[in-house]
Amino acid sequence: MALSNPIPSVDAQTKTFDGVICFGGVDWWYHNRGHYDLQMMRELSAHVPVLYINSIGMRVPRPGGGNMFLKRVRRKLASFSHGLTRVRDRFWVLSPVVAPAGLGASMNETALTVQVRRAARKAGIHNPLVWVACPPGQPVVESLNPVGVVYQRTDRFEEFRGVDSERISRFDRLLKERADVTLFCSSWLMDEERSQPRRAEFVDHGVDYGPFEEAGLGSTPAPADVAELSRPIVGFVGGIDAHTFDPELFVEVARRVPEATFMLVGGCSLPEGWCDLPNVKLLGQRPYGEVAAYMAASDVLIMPWNQSEWIRACNPVKLKEYLAVGRPIVSTPFPELQRYAGLVREGETAEAFAEQVRAALSEPFDPSDGRERVCEQTWTAKADAVLEALRSVGVSRKGAA
Repeated sequence: MALSNPIPSVDAQTKTFDGVICFGGVDWWYHNRGHYDLQMMRELSAHVPVLYINSIGMRVPRPGGGNMFLKRVRRKLASFSHGLTRVRDRFWVLSPVVAPAGLGASMNETALTVQVRRAARKAGIHNPLVWVACPPGQPVVESLNPVGVVYQRTDRFEEFRGVDSERISRFDRLLKERADVTLFCSSWLMDEERSQPRRAEFVDHGVDYGPFEEAGLGSTPAPADVAELSRPIVGFVGGIDAHTFDPELFVEVARRVPEATFMLVGGCSLPEGWCDLPNVKLLGQRPYGEVAAYMAASDVLIMPWNQSEWIRACNPVKLKEYLAVGRPIVSTPFPELQRYAGLVREGETAEAFAEQVRAALSEPFDPSDGRERVCEQTWTAKADAVLEALRSVGVSRKGAA
């Protein structure tokens, strides 16, 4: 199939991009807006147009899992209905219509390229920086004639449940070989893979520091659905998913600390009825703008992660948000946590975790060290670090001094 009206090719000596095409790892319309790629695109849209491509999927959907399968199908269909939408000045979101992962690969690549090119023209992008946060975007990168390529290696997607690990690993290898800059947000993962990319850069997650600090200081009213909960409140804010969250450990911890209310705020993909303890309250997903208030309403904030390869390579956004809010934090151990020694309590087993929760509830706590650690780690600072890394390899945005 011939492709009409391609994005103009860029002269080999020209290394200036006039916009960003981002193959995102999440979907703008139903995922939390705090993700790395969405935050980075928000920052870059202050300078140049951004076209954010909603996640094109890595797994072939299979019936099963009760209502979750139907929920995923419905929300993806709803995302398709948005097509191309300008969500704010210089920020466009495209929900491309493609077949599920692994089905009709060559047809998908052609269809995706056509849709992205058309959307880029409408957004005013002619010489793009292509940013890949979703590895299946790799096959169409060259068809967009990029000025430069950024590969966001913030997760080990080949370890994601249900994916074709060999296929995703191949995309990962090709992206590292092609990208001008490969971004890591986990220092442990970067150390593991430092020799693989052409150029590796450590740029970890940022934080919208102001709103989270203000919420922690009491400037933001507590959500109405928290007022009815008994204190003390032990809070978790984030996705409750099997590839990250440890339900068995969490349930045992909540059982061992019956005097506390365990408040979970976030979308849940675990099987129905996974937790029926009376002191556990699942409040569901909330908009990103309300996240800080729920964190601030907690007396202790927790990260009950499993011990998977995914978690070993992670560096959760919520850690800096928790620190900015200024509440005691208890987490299961993972490598990146070593960079925050003394700021986070650790418990590997349910017994140890519960003991740390009780200690955090009973002992005096000073949030100043944690806040000082993250106060300058804003998303604007992180985006500036990426732009500087690009400049160092001869790729600059249009209008840059």
